[in-house]
Amino acid sequence: MAKLILTQEVAGLGTDGDVVEVKNGYARNYLLPRGFATVWTKGGEKQVESLQASRAARAAASLEDAQAQAQKLQSATVRIDRKAGEEGRLFGAVQAADVAEAIEAAGLGTVSKRQVTLPAHIKAVGHHEAQVRLHDEVVATVALQVVAAKDSKK
Repeated sequence: MAKLILTQEVAGLGTDGDVVEVKNGYARNYLLPRGFATVWTKGGEKQVESLQASRAARAAASLEDAQAQAQKLQSATVRIDRKAGEEGRLFGAVQAADVAEAIEAAGLGTVSKRQVTLPAHIKAVGHHEAQVRLHDEVVATVALQVVAAKDSKK
């Protein structure tokens, strides 16, 4: 087992500043090369304390911002245009990145694709929902309207 310090949030594992133990292969092949973690050392304890202190300061300030953004997201419907067949079946699926881009394009704030959770694969035109984790304590449900894009042939 490898003992690591997370440098950013990793779904299902922890947030920045957490000390975690993971299998060696997961650490060596995924977390360390992508910069999601650093190797834990005795000197790293000071780094952990500073990361946790900065996270606590940001969390207090961002909780109010997250609640305000959650209200905006829950009161709006985000439109996503996709190529679709005759029966409304999409060519491909709507991904979390597509939802994040549509939220930003609608002027509802900036979210990353890692904050977006889709309950199921969206492969058809219609109304759907997505969850957006804005803060540890704030999750907004966003209404999505997936529509067939008009072909613009040039």
